[in-house]
Amino acid sequence: MGLLKLLLADPLTFLLLAIPLLYSIIVHELAHGWVAWRLGDPTAKYRGRLTLNPLIHLDPIGTAMLFFFGFGWAKPVPVNLQLVSPRRLGLILVSAAGIIANMIVATMAIFLLRLYGLAPGSTAATFLYYLAQINIMLAAFNLIPIPPLDGSKIVMGFLPERMQVVFSRLEPFGFFVIIGLLYLGALEPVIRFFRAVILLVIGLFLS
Repeated sequence: MGLLKLLLADPLTFLLLAIPLLYSIIVHELAHGWVAWRLGDPTAKYRGRLTLNPLIHLDPIGTAMLFFFGFGWAKPVPVNLQLVSPRRLGLILVSAAGIIANMIVATMAIFLLRLYGLAPGSTAATFLYYLAQINIMLAAFNLIPIPPLDGSKIVMGFLPERMQVVFSRLEPFGFFVIIGLLYLGALEPVIRFFRAVILLVIGLFLS
């Protein structure tokens, strides 16, 4: 779901969504830093990353990906795992924080859609629909276990330390792997799978 399509189809809704959608990736990164801080690592706080200021978080390429593909990323929040306690559980919790934050935003948007029974096609309904969809896509995309995406770090939290080292060495090449797989469309089935899982979880929560 590229946002440029929405710009061409409905410029008003695009304008209403632009800031909230950009803030979705900011909230994602902010959640990483906040959880790390609560677990004993103040690195993100000291570097000014626990803020909603978009200039601090936005990555030009990640933002462009958001508008072209419907999912993207911000500048990674710095985390020092040596300060996080417990370390293994902390790695999992910090890595999952951004995904959970996006799921919470999506859940709130779907809840408001149901609560107010908004007419399909109305500006408010379209706004909430796309807000939910983009956050679901962000969560699903980041669940993919390819470094440096969050899913890879969650997997690392369950691996022996020796395997963690091997896995982490793939991170410098992960970006190029992700771009290549996106270009080939190879990630679409994986994203659809995680999207279905997230919608199931949200549905269970709202039922």
